Amino acid sequence: MPLLGPAFVAAVAYIDPGNFATNITAGSRFGYLLIWVLVVSNLMAMLIQYLSAKAGIATGRSLPELCRDHFPRPVTRGLWAQAELVAIATDLAEVLGGAIALHLLFDLPLLTGGVITAVVAFGLLGLQSRGARPFEVAITGLLLVVLIGFLYNLLLGGVDPGAAATGLVPRFEGTETVLLATGMLGATVMPHVIYLHGALTQSRYARDTEEQRLGLLRSQRVDVVSAMSLAGLINLAMLVVAAQALATLPQPVDTIEEAHAGLAATLGPSAALLFALALLASGFAASGVGTYAGQVVMQGFLRRRIPLVLRRLVTLAPALVVIAAGVDPTRALVISQVVLSFGIPFALIPLVLLTARRDVMGALVNRRLTTCVAAVVAAVICALNVTLIGLTLAG
Repeated sequence: MPLLGPAFVAAVAYIDPGNFATNITAGSRFGYLLIWVLVVSNLMAMLIQYLSAKAGIATGRSLPELCRDHFPRPVTRGLWAQAELVAIATDLAEVLGGAIALHLLFDLPLLTGGVITAVVAFGLLGLQSRGARPFEVAITGLLLVVLIGFLYNLLLGGVDPGAAATGLVPRFEGTETVLLATGMLGATVMPHVIYLHGALTQSRYARDTEEQRLGLLRSQRVDVVSAMSLAGLINLAMLVVAAQALATLPQPVDTIEEAHAGLAATLGPSAALLFALALLASGFAASGVGTYAGQVVMQGFLRRRIPLVLRRLVTLAPALVVIAAGVDPTRALVISQVVLSFGIPFALIPLVLLTARRDVMGALVNRRLTTCVAAVVAAVICALNVTLIGLTLAG
């Protein structure tokens, strides 16, 4: 038990407000059709986060640090530049989610709610001054708030087993489902926590001998499977609740605000309240984890550490501009997840390459089968993104 925790911090990114937008949109518009995307994405997430944690245990380095050590400088600078763009898209989703939740709960303006979300993220990061465990406990507590909210709504709304079974068959129905699938993938497999997870394990535990490293690796398998299973259950509950309670409404649900109103109409005020509280917990927790990941990215790729306030302002400003410009928040959330999906290969491919090298990983080097499966995962993600670009350009 004392060795568990890092994966639960990473798992928050897998149920961030972007997941609310993509899963609710998918469930309310297409019912159970895209359940298979969630299942596949969650299995991918388990493998990817396990590899990231393993790299930290084997080398004592985060993925950005490993990239800086083993790749040419131009490649490292390019990876850093795209990672910063991904951080901006991540912050957009998290701040928008917190702002929407505060608007639903207290009728606060979105801009005010965005600023409050950013301030809370600073408070969560302040817990790190007391050690890793207080931060992990706070993040896990917020994760449980999201879980309770959606399990309650799932119990109220029920589930159609037959429709859920058909949703496990991989298929699309038009360009919009491909866009949503890519967004769901971007919302589930998050680039910034691929960079972060190794940093959470690299120096926290004794890892001086091969026996200690192998023991840590076993504990991290349990950590990753437990945390990612929990995140997968929450994502699945989001989509099922939307499919059961929102897909039958007279008007299609296009925004999180409409989803909140639809839940109140179909499942009652308590369901709507728990939905808003879950969104708020998700925005607060994911914003804190995202800021932490941004520090790891900059310090790892550039070997530079800037003040946390400045770091936060760099990625927060675009989110506040989007809010102030009056852009549809839910649509902005979905598009931000598509941007994140484009960033996944730039984190995943270096991770696969480095964890397959014995001179980097030592005794914890990937088995050939693990490398092959990880390479297939990377290829599937890249192929889905290329398909999306082609369909979008074709109109």
